[in-house]
Amino acid sequence: MSKATFDPTCYNKSGNETFQQVLDKHLSRRTALKSTLGLGALTALSTFGLAGCGSDSNSGKSNGGSGTNPEVPNRSTAVLNFDSIPGSLLDAVAVPAGYSAQVLVPWGTPLNNKASAWDNTGNNSAEDQANAMGMHHDGMHFFPLNDAADDGLLCINHEYIDSNALHPHGPSKDSGTNLRTSVEEIRKEINAHGVSVVRVKLNGNQWAIVDNDPLNRRFTAATVMDMAGPLAYTSYLETRFSPDGSQTRGTLNNCGNGYTPWGTYLTCEENWPGYFVNKGTKTEEQNRIGVSGSATRYGWDDLAGDADERLDEFTRFNVTPTAASAAADYRNEANGFGYIVEIDPYSQNARAVKRTALGRFRHEGCAFGKLEEGKPIVFYSGHDSKFEYIYKFVSDAVWDPADANPSNRRVAGDKYMDHGTLYVAKFSEDGAGSWLPLTMNSPTTGGGVLGDTFDSLAAILLNTAGAADLVGATPMDRPEWASIDPFTGTVYMTLTNNSSRTEANVANPRLNNYFGHIIRWDEGSDMTSFSWDIFLFGSPASADADTNLSGLTDLNMFASPDGLAFDERGILWVQTDNGAADVTSYTNDQMLAIVPSAMVDSQGQQQAVTGANQSQLKRFFVGPNGCEVTGFAISPDYKSVFINIQHPDNWPYSDNATTETPSGQTVRPRAATVVIRRNDGGEIGI
Repeated sequence: MSKATFDPTCYNKSGNETFQQVLDKHLSRRTALKSTLGLGALTALSTFGLAGCGSDSNSGKSNGGSGTNPEVPNRSTAVLNFDSIPGSLLDAVAVPAGYSAQVLVPWGTPLNNKASAWDNTGNNSAEDQANAMGMHHDGMHFFPLNDAADDGLLCINHEYIDSNALHPHGPSKDSGTNLRTSVEEIRKEINAHGVSVVRVKLNGNQWAIVDNDPLNRRFTAATVMDMAGPLAYTSYLETRFSPDGSQTRGTLNNCGNGYTPWGTYLTCEENWPGYFVNKGTKTEEQNRIGVSGSATRYGWDDLAGDADERLDEFTRFNVTPTAASAAADYRNEANGFGYIVEIDPYSQNARAVKRTALGRFRHEGCAFGKLEEGKPIVFYSGHDSKFEYIYKFVSDAVWDPADANPSNRRVAGDKYMDHGTLYVAKFSEDGAGSWLPLTMNSPTTGGGVLGDTFDSLAAILLNTAGAADLVGATPMDRPEWASIDPFTGTVYMTLTNNSSRTEANVANPRLNNYFGHIIRWDEGSDMTSFSWDIFLFGSPASADADTNLSGLTDLNMFASPDGLAFDERGILWVQTDNGAADVTSYTNDQMLAIVPSAMVDSQGQQQAVTGANQSQLKRFFVGPNGCEVTGFAISPDYKSVFINIQHPDNWPYSDNATTETPSGQTVRPRAATVVIRRNDGGEIGI
């Protein structure tokens, strides 16, 4: 999530025991064991998982690629073969020696011949923007065409906009009322949101867009989308636009992402509540999720009722009830947002689908767990706000490998994502955890069940966070992206920071957690249990031992871990969205690499990062001044890595991403994808 869209308000008023409180007990327990049993006991406690965890013959990802060891199927043999690079404070990107970086498909790049070329003055039209790359690239995935490593589709999220860069002189407003005045500008802003699907192809050693390819598509904040799952066709989604509750218009604040085993893209709606306003009495779920009571983020509703308005395109962002029924106004418009949205990149015309069964909150990422034939598919997602929760969705349908190449990907999505159980995590100080189901008969901390408060599963899902409050879930330090180790099946998730934390717990151990950490867990023998540990703590290198718990140095210090992705070789890539001055004074946002499954002791137990092994963590990439490094994709041959640069200050100057903008020269900043390749054509990182 970009710092520009972060909402610092704590909407969780549940009083549930926080992760920081749990972690404090956990650390106290470790300290007591250290004093009574000695250092050996503490070391044993600080290891993670069991030697046999995921060690059956089917647990390894035997794909024949680098890092696969058939004798040890649950351990990667990938070795990082680059020198960790120093920090950088330039209007340019930095990569290791022997690597090159190019700029690809920046904001405004035309996707078809309906769009004019990008105009450096900001004068492109709303129609141009509807047919060009959106603004502020974020989560991303590469979908190969015809199993090729050099030809495929990039699906790219566009989180939000910078109206000063989008328009020639910023947004037009009435000098007296400060209300928006230009229909064209607001349409352009709406069209700059959403998702782009763009075909790219490698020519020689350079990637390029395939101009006007039939699969190039835009999904904007106005694109009609279908609703699916328990909330679809209910009164909760009834609007003047969709009286039967089957559709909504657009997707908003698309930050983290995921993909499915059947070849579709998942985009996640994160800080969407600020796009809506209820100037009357807000509903319980609107208060809990943070819908505004005063104004929308960009003032799109200012032109409600304008003579040039089409089909209530601006009116819908004001969700104040104005009519006798929901079918005659937009009181439920916000209920169509806050979901995982599925897109079929291989289809020219298929509608995007919002999968309501996976919950409604500020989703940050969606990653599926290790696949096993005959067992359900599990999806993990975090709610990226202070003191919010971690969720998993378990499908009713069990995985059939034949669905990896279905004749109809929409039908596969219906099968696995519309029916199942949503759970929320509760962490315990002993390193164990429980998944609490969010169903009508789920017990609450008050002694009843959720069915005492909610009249249906649809009502629970509409107010997912409120239901999680009632069952006693553990409030966390802003859960962000999740990723699954392809060898061990261990789930990793970034907890980016929480400067408001005043009490510790075992999973969030630091007060005023400015630097963040990465937590991980292994699932238990049933759907409701797991074991957890903290893998890595962010910190300045200069911090004391109570803060720099992972022993980081100048060559790998970081703060605010955000984007997170494993590649199939078992390399974990960690991206940052840092605002901590102790780190930003040394380096811009960055991406680091590490191979967790290779970090084991003599008994085969996984190890956390410490001062003794922190050199395994290496800085691979640094972005330009002012940016967030986000979004990760890799080609199937591991020879091209795609990274997104969001909201740079004064970049890019040229197609060579490492070329610094000359001193004293100003460029209109453009979010863009950066492609990194080795100069010798080898695999990235090893």
